[in-house]
Amino acid sequence: MDIESRAVAPFFKNGFLVSSPATRAAIVIDPGDEVDELIELAEGKRLDVKAILLTHGHVDHVTGVTAARERWGVPIYLHPADRPLYDNAPAIGRMFGLEVDAPPPADHALADGDILVFGDLEVRIHHTPGHCPGGVCLELRGAGEQEPGADLIVGDTLFAGSIGRTDLPGGDTAMLLDSIRRVLFAFPAATRVHPGHGPSTTIAEERATNPFVADGV
Repeated sequence: MDIESRAVAPFFKNGFLVSSPATRAAIVIDPGDEVDELIELAEGKRLDVKAILLTHGHVDHVTGVTAARERWGVPIYLHPADRPLYDNAPAIGRMFGLEVDAPPPADHALADGDILVFGDLEVRIHHTPGHCPGGVCLELRGAGEQEPGADLIVGDTLFAGSIGRTDLPGGDTAMLLDSIRRVLFAFPAATRVHPGHGPSTTIAEERATNPFVADGV
């Protein structure tokens, strides 16, 4: 599968477009201020966008949901524990001096263990609270594949050399560290990790060197 990301000011938050070269089925993940670039990319490839998936409800991850929904008319997926963050995006945006449109209501509630299939793309949902109550990581597979996915979209749970902040309402450091060690570090070492901010990394790299959760820390 193809995984492409875009990020723009002010948050430089990664929004993702995941697609199948064989069928052109695609999903958009965490559309934020970079949404116009994601739309242009999808249209340039003539992709069939099936859904909008949200790793969590923080404002920087949802500012482009309205535009994505208007462009494609596809369902929005969000963990229900993050509905308060999502539904209050305009008020939270004002805290950062931003005018944010109220996003459309989420259509489907994500739950740990869900398996979502969009064409020949499969997404397995892993609830990873800590950065916020409803944070999830998305394991990407080809539909029907039996081996663990080679790619994880992890939102703001884990970064290259760091972890998500826990000083916002609903954050919990102990819970976040548990989510990383128990859920993410259970994946094979070669698994690619695509965070909500900054460069991609691997499970092996973070196990070995991440100062917050490296083995032995």
